[in-house]
Amino acid sequence: MATGNINVTAENIFPIIKKFLYSDHEIFLRELISNATDATLKLKHLSTLGEAKGDVGIPMIEIKIDKEKKEIRIIDQGVGMDAEEVEKYINQVAFSGAEEFVEKYKDADTGIIGHFGLGFYSAFMVAERVEIFTKSFKEGSQAVRWECDGSPQYTLEDTDRTERGTEIVLHIDEDSTEFLEEFKIKELLSKYNKFMPIPIKFGTKEVNDPAHTPETTKDKEGKETTEPQKMITVDDIINNPNPAWTKQPSELNDEDYKSFYRELYPMQFEEPLFNIHLNVDYPFNLTGILYFPKISKNIDPQKDKIQLYQNQVFVTDNVEGIVPDFLQMLRGVIDSPDIPLNVSRSYLQADGAVKKISSYITRKVADKLVSLFKNDRKAFEEKWQDIKIIIEYGMLSEDKFFEKSEKFALYPTIDNEYFIWDELIEKIKDNQTDKDGKTVILYASDKNTQHSYIQAAKDKGYEVLLLDSPIVSHLIQKMETSKENISFVRVDGDHIDNLIKKDDVKISKLSDEEQASLKTVLESNIPKETYTVQLEAMDSTANPFIITQPEFMRRMKEMQASGGGGGMMGMSNFPDMYNLVVNTNNELVSEILNTKTAKKQERLIKQTFDLAKLSQNLLHGEELTEFIKRSYELIK
Repeated sequence: MATGNINVTAENIFPIIKKFLYSDHEIFLRELISNATDATLKLKHLSTLGEAKGDVGIPMIEIKIDKEKKEIRIIDQGVGMDAEEVEKYINQVAFSGAEEFVEKYKDADTGIIGHFGLGFYSAFMVAERVEIFTKSFKEGSQAVRWECDGSPQYTLEDTDRTERGTEIVLHIDEDSTEFLEEFKIKELLSKYNKFMPIPIKFGTKEVNDPAHTPETTKDKEGKETTEPQKMITVDDIINNPNPAWTKQPSELNDEDYKSFYRELYPMQFEEPLFNIHLNVDYPFNLTGILYFPKISKNIDPQKDKIQLYQNQVFVTDNVEGIVPDFLQMLRGVIDSPDIPLNVSRSYLQADGAVKKISSYITRKVADKLVSLFKNDRKAFEEKWQDIKIIIEYGMLSEDKFFEKSEKFALYPTIDNEYFIWDELIEKIKDNQTDKDGKTVILYASDKNTQHSYIQAAKDKGYEVLLLDSPIVSHLIQKMETSKENISFVRVDGDHIDNLIKKDDVKISKLSDEEQASLKTVLESNIPKETYTVQLEAMDSTANPFIITQPEFMRRMKEMQASGGGGGMMGMSNFPDMYNLVVNTNNELVSEILNTKTAKKQERLIKQTFDLAKLSQNLLHGEELTEFIKRSYELIK
């Protein structure tokens, strides 16, 4: 048996780093600014410990472009390096100075970003040659210059730099000249570095001189003239080093949260409904702010996503895994140094910490919703239409959220009353419990098209919910399996006496022979492929014909159409099937049976059937035209 060490040569590893380590070449700027930020944070931390002498001032990072020379410069005023440190941190690939610093000062919250020691080499994705001019903060240190053309060969020599810190000069290669455009750099700074903890300067801008108040004078005719406002040139700081999520909730008011939302989403003109401030330091570190936007039925899940940061460095807006699916319709920011990322910091790695963070976020959202409901129920009810999709999706997908939802999930009625679960059951249990002891919850999905069915239920003193979200079929299916002795039935699923069956049985005016004869006549005039004739003894005042859609079949079709199956594959392709419920105690039905002429009988059936279809919004096109024509003829 032979053992040994695997040897990786610089000639082999450099092409991998340059071409394949990062999925997108634009990442180079984020990585180099992150290194500059780490260098500055190190200096500030050492200064607080007394290990960095003198006044460090208010250090910043500066980005410069020179299109003629094809150069990009990243300049910081951080700890800098001496020749020994350059050999250690630059010439040793994958040796992280940031990681070493964090380990040395592990008891302090340094905010250091780097981990893998590879970020610097992203420069070679866009540069044919890289220079480093650097001087350590240590007293008496010699400034040095390092240069490399992307090969394993480099030069390191003394230089006459006098300022503390590091300046990296990228000599941009021909196929990356897009990064020499000012608008492109601004775009990248805004995307990746908008909230970095150290001020980042990119050029200058003109602003009003705060010390100057324009003077207004009057001429002889009394006409006023105001002198122009004086302008001054200031550094253009492109980032906000102290974003709202880095502060304590006690330091912020409602307007601060709204202002930060506008900063995150400048093209969003609607205010968020409310926010949730995340702040935990055990068993993991996580901060952030999540906003509940108004959710419309045509929400675009690809737009205005939650942004994931690591120590204020933008990582991605793909938060799948760390944010539960149902909350990915929210907006805002999550920041955690404990989120496990791949080497290029471009996506999450599978890790137990991710599940813990996801569970924490779910719990915090649920707690916030409970608090909002308790503190101002009326305001919560007013927001329900805008947030119900998120909450109902959460009830479906997260069992713990489902359990907590009993304290805030609302069940609105068609009369705009709102109940939580226990209140609803208490309200309806006496009147809406069937002969088998099951509480039946009636609901409508459309107040207008189902109005006659709703009215029939209200005439019985029943409460009717309005459940009209796209996922309601899935939700009530879960409710029925999670709760004991309850069932949901849409008001048009059957005639009202069959929806909630009581002990009393109505007697039909028609004999068995008359009912058989009636059914034969009806089936010869009603399309069998769509409608099933069902004879029922009901109140004589109830409609003669009622069209219903069986609850089970309709629900299964809806569930499969909206995703999630329902257990019967292919049901969404089945044609719609309906029951034609015929009230054998209605006088018109008796007239149909006893009419002697086939033509008149057919006309009565057709007119009554079309009226039933019209009430269900099932009469369209040529059928509707014929119905209107026939109706006019009847009243002549």
